[in-house]
Amino acid sequence: MRFLPYFLAGLAFGFVMIKSEAASWYRIMEMFYFQSFHMFGIMMSAIATGLTGVILLKRFWHPRTLDGESIVIPQKAPGRYNYLFGGLIFGLGWGIIGLCPGPIFSLVGMGSVGALAALAGALHGTWLYGLAKNRLPH
Repeated sequence: MRFLPYFLAGLAFGFVMIKSEAASWYRIMEMFYFQSFHMFGIMMSAIATGLTGVILLKRFWHPRTLDGESIVIPQKAPGRYNYLFGGLIFGLGWGIIGLCPGPIFSLVGMGSVGALAALAGALHGTWLYGLAKNRLPH
């Protein structure tokens, strides 16, 4: 019962991803070929919503974990190439398979076998990063 709010938030997220067509491979490819504003509009509204949410959380509400610990969102010092390399790797993966992590989970929930393969690859990449992170520039 204590994880019910997170389960419901995940269901809502998946529902929005599917209904907005943000999990559609065709919509994602339209974005990469600059044929449609649809995905750019979704991303811009997500950035605005996320930015507003983080600002409000930091100023007015001090959220806690399920165990009662304070959730702190630390300031990150901008790195020279961190965002460039991270964005390049993320963008290459997104362009190659046509999905980013949110749609992968949404499509797995819809029963897509191809999304299961993409999820396996994403998890494998995360595992490889865990192995190599101490040797990478941060």
